[in-house]
Amino acid sequence: MKQKTNIVSASLNGIRNSSRKMRLIANLIKDKEIYLALDLLTYSKKRKISFIFKKLLFSLLSNWNRKYNKYDLENRDKGFLLYIKEIRVNQGKTLKRLRPIPQGRGHKIRKRSSNIIVFLDKKRTI
Repeated sequence: MKQKTNIVSASLNGIRNSSRKMRLIANLIKDKEIYLALDLLTYSKKRKISFIFKKLLFSLLSNWNRKYNKYDLENRDKGFLLYIKEIRVNQGKTLKRLRPIPQGRGHKIRKRSSNIIVFLDKKRTI
């Protein structure tokens, strides 16, 4: 018999940071409970990237509340907690620019962007 899964997702596209830098923070909060992940992001040294991830996690909670029952601290005692099941950070579009250098030449400048998809699931507590 197939189990019913309660997975909710949220995504952000076209973020003006390279995916390599975004994965540093994504690996920090992967497989963590959502409120613990928010605390980790609050005290992270990479402020700009952690702000983007906090915005995404609040969107995930909002999506969960819209799709399923309300989740608050009281539901922790009811036998389950919400955790980040999966985070995908992919490379987005790259803006290509030329920077002039001497003797009529130009150097390529690549301004990278990234796309993030986060999946939220509930886990039974023991």
